[in-house]
Amino acid sequence: MSSLRASWFASFLALAAVPAVAADGYPSRPVRLIVPFAAGGAVDAVARTLAARLAEQFSQKVVVENRAGASGNIGADAVVRSPADGYTLLFTASTLVVNPLIMKDKPPFDPARDLTHLALVASGPLLFVTPASAPAGSVQDFVAQAKAAPDRFSFAVGGFGAAGHLDVESFKHLAGLAVPTVLYKGTGPALIDLMGGQVSGMIDPLLTSLPPVKAGKLKALAITGNKRSTLAPDVPTFAEAGYPEVNFSTWYGLWGPAGLPAPVVDKLEAAVKRFVAEPDARAWFERQGLEPSGVSGARFRAFIDQETAKSREIVKLAHIAEQ
Repeated sequence: MSSLRASWFASFLALAAVPAVAADGYPSRPVRLIVPFAAGGAVDAVARTLAARLAEQFSQKVVVENRAGASGNIGADAVVRSPADGYTLLFTASTLVVNPLIMKDKPPFDPARDLTHLALVASGPLLFVTPASAPAGSVQDFVAQAKAAPDRFSFAVGGFGAAGHLDVESFKHLAGLAVPTVLYKGTGPALIDLMGGQVSGMIDPLLTSLPPVKAGKLKALAITGNKRSTLAPDVPTFAEAGYPEVNFSTWYGLWGPAGLPAPVVDKLEAAVKRFVAEPDARAWFERQGLEPSGVSGARFRAFIDQETAKSREIVKLAHIAEQ
């Protein structure tokens, strides 16, 4: 009997060790990086840059899969439901924590409970842009003109619950503007209508909004953040324009399903840290108006908690209605 027990115990130990061994050899096959938004936007651009660098580090393909819909919830839910083996990951933005605050149809998951928080990859300010032909030359001009003729003004939003959406609603609330917000299915269509003058203003990441400014198709009136951007040094901050509370930033992070093995978590966190420390990666981020981070573990979770509280406050103050 003791021999049988010893054999059974040895088999148990061998089976128990399988996940650890598999995790130590991670990744042994291609990894899916799910982006819950359409291709071509800021989230997608950062995700593809990260995927290429992770593929180099792992000597394995890291395939970006765009699973758009429900302000990012469809793609995120696909990751939540995936095996906790590190072969399906989520790359998304602040909408992950904002969606539960503003959507009538709540996400079928709890981001804090059902996902493994891996790393904050990058963050950056947003640009307040108007059509190049718009008469306003400053934030103060825009506010005065929008108050005088509110029926002729509107704001474009490329994603419900995105950082730009919260900044728009915060700005409208603080400036006392009674103008509509037009929700678009993506940044691209919103920018096209903005350049064409169908809408009056938009607050969006530099990665997507600065190129049309440089091309003379849009005009930049202000930028969020505590300082001016070196990419647009002539554009004042919202604080300089008299609205210091308009200060949401865009940020991008990496998650996996809940219960990822510790060796997989460690390898992914370390890979992101190496990526954001590379000189050419840092130069790429700087050109996009973003600051690389690499914050992980408890510090990343604390950051998420702070962003959630900040978002909850503006949703309440600006009376953002659930949709």
